[in-house]
Amino acid sequence: MSPKAVLAPVFVQVLLTFGLLLWTGRKRFAAARVGQVKLPDISLGERTWPAPVQQVSNAFANQFELPVLFYVLTGLALATAKADLLFVGLAWLFVLTRIVHAGIYATTNVVIRRFQAYLAGAITLMAMWLIFGAKILLA
Repeated sequence: MSPKAVLAPVFVQVLLTFGLLLWTGRKRFAAARVGQVKLPDISLGERTWPAPVQQVSNAFANQFELPVLFYVLTGLALATAKADLLFVGLAWLFVLTRIVHAGIYATTNVVIRRFQAYLAGAITLMAMWLIFGAKILLA
């Protein structure tokens, strides 16, 4: 698989992360501007933000959990030339689950739906790691 094909889902995941960062900043500044929070109350990171602000912030923070394992795996798959069509397909599926998860988290925040998206992504990522491990260890 070409590096471009392997890295395309990574670029989308990174774009999602930066998009959530900008959305978080916009929501936080808006909440502070209208007086929904007082700056001393949030100066040490207390979670006193209004729920809609915290939802987007949590969706952003969540991009530094499972996706970290995705980034590592993609780098290893590229370095070992073990990224094939299956890998790229699963990578796109993983990123799609992250987009759905973040969308639910930042908007409706229906916990069962959010969990389903998270679980689908976690299972996809576990499968990617298992397949990669098998290719490396059984080669």
